[in-house]
Amino acid sequence: MRFPALPLAVALALIAGGCERRPDDVAVVVSAIGGPPELRDPTKVELGFTQSVLLGATAQGLVRFDAVGGIEPGIAERWIVTDGGRSYIFRLREAEWADGTRITAADVVASMRAAIAPRARSALTPFVAVIDEVVEMTPQVVEVRLKHPRPDLLKLFAQPEFAILRRAKLAGTGPFRIAAAARGAPLLRPAIDPTQMPDEPTEPDPADDVRLYGERAAVALARFAARESDLILGGTFRDWPLLDHAGIAPANLRIDPAAGLFGLAIVSEEGFTADPANREALAMAIDRDALTARFRPEWTPVETVLPAQLDSASPPKAPDWFAEPLDNRRLIARNRVAAWRAANPGAPPTIRLAMPRSLGSKLLWYQVAADLRAIGLQPAWVDEREDADLRLIDAVAPYDSARWYLVTACQTCPEDLSAVIDAARDAPTLGERARRIAEADLALSAAHRYIPIAQPLRWSVAALRLRAFQTNPRAWHPLTHLREP
Repeated sequence: MRFPALPLAVALALIAGGCERRPDDVAVVVSAIGGPPELRDPTKVELGFTQSVLLGATAQGLVRFDAVGGIEPGIAERWIVTDGGRSYIFRLREAEWADGTRITAADVVASMRAAIAPRARSALTPFVAVIDEVVEMTPQVVEVRLKHPRPDLLKLFAQPEFAILRRAKLAGTGPFRIAAAARGAPLLRPAIDPTQMPDEPTEPDPADDVRLYGERAAVALARFAARESDLILGGTFRDWPLLDHAGIAPANLRIDPAAGLFGLAIVSEEGFTADPANREALAMAIDRDALTARFRPEWTPVETVLPAQLDSASPPKAPDWFAEPLDNRRLIARNRVAAWRAANPGAPPTIRLAMPRSLGSKLLWYQVAADLRAIGLQPAWVDEREDADLRLIDAVAPYDSARWYLVTACQTCPEDLSAVIDAARDAPTLGERARRIAEADLALSAAHRYIPIAQPLRWSVAALRLRAFQTNPRAWHPLTHLREP
């Protein structure tokens, strides 16, 4: 059975539940929720989810993620961090490009320099500005030198955006190679390790292959229910409501303990949101327990920008209204709305919320709209690319730094607030950086530029035969860690 582009109603009609296993001697079939699986250069275009999965599978970095979101060797077989976190030295293993040419330190240096260049289109580029230079020490050793100490960059280097590439051909070193470029569903086959060549040539084992689809969540769920796939990756709040109709067995549904941001950035300096006290009123109005319960009871709300202290000198700054009951918060918020309307007669009390169009967005909209109406405001849903007062942020943290949370939550902040956050980036010592991060957390909280709601909701559907599959805080699942060896 094939699922080229089924309408939602047809796709859901095919879903009939069940969790019978597919045979163990066939390729693993993976559906990544998103666009078509195409190789793209992350220095020229920001990657979509499916593109990230394909690039991560065919072009590893110096290091890569394991099944639990930890770091394991990629092209580098080992590494050390020296000079108080200012120098990362990587020794390369024996690896080959697809044409059999040995990869060298010069290849790695060229690829890394392109990835960290200020002109690179990657969303992660701002977080590697601390890198001073990447140099070839020997044909097998590469050093990454930093302007300031950062002992936490390995998780960034494991991201697909920092894959080691021959950019002219968009070729990587594995761990998979594209064996058959079938339209919309390439077949991936493990790359041959030059250090473990058998004495006699052997035929590839089909069970080691992976077939990768990029498709809408409804089609992916239909494919899984028809037992024509083993894994769905990339589930978010957007498609969560589909699971109510999919009949997915509890044993197959996997929820990642994803670390990151799910909330509303305040992006307008006009009207009601021009005043920090009014921006605080918006945050006070949100019933986080009711909102997250619309999706799943176990989805825990949050009230702070930072999920934990991380590399800050202080615990996350809780809002002043943290201990107030919801009714009390809303009374204060209603009074602020009334005062603003009295001072601005004739001004529309409209709050524009920019979100993607999806079933999950509708659930989010119903609750947020009701919360805003409860304090006397008129919500309006606009396209995610249109001008707005509030804009949804739904992002998994690529690494465990408080600065990522502050920068991501404050993407449209005024220059004075951005300067406070940037001061942490430029801090000369780890102690000074931690203090600057704590100051930035306080400043962002005082400015009320971001409304925390929860951690990101990330889900997958995995067949029981994928015994090595594990949930993790990065919500990233390498295709090399799906089945036990």
